[in-house]
Amino acid sequence: MIYEHWKLVPQKQSVWPWEFFKPQEVACHGTGRLLIVPEFLDRIDLLRRMLGSPIRLLSGYRSPYHNARVGGAVFSRHLKADAGDLSTVGLDRKELLRLARSVGFTGMGYYNTFLHVDLGRPREWGKEKWSD
Repeated sequence: MIYEHWKLVPQKQSVWPWEFFKPQEVACHGTGRLLIVPEFLDRIDLLRRMLGSPIRLLSGYRSPYHNARVGGAVFSRHLKADAGDLSTVGLDRKELLRLARSVGFTGMGYYNTFLHVDLGRPREWGKEKWSD
């Protein structure tokens, strides 16, 4: 389902059943456009439930315009709305990573202050940034 703006999402649980993330958090931060991929939202909601503490989603869906503007990869999974950048500030990064894998995220990008997770092909990058 695509909404031209997250404010157009009906406020019904049948349309938005996810407990921990609101449409505005998942929508494109540049345009407000929202592409809903239930499998991604199910997994990120489950990840939050299992972690037992809030997770800040820094970036979810990105419109092609916004992705280009922020320097995102040409074939970024954010364009498909099955990726998210999760802030690691104040969180146990190793626990977040373990839980992300356990709920089925397959793409992992390690950055200084966030973890990229997605449902693309299995791959990892930037792991050296998380070495102790």
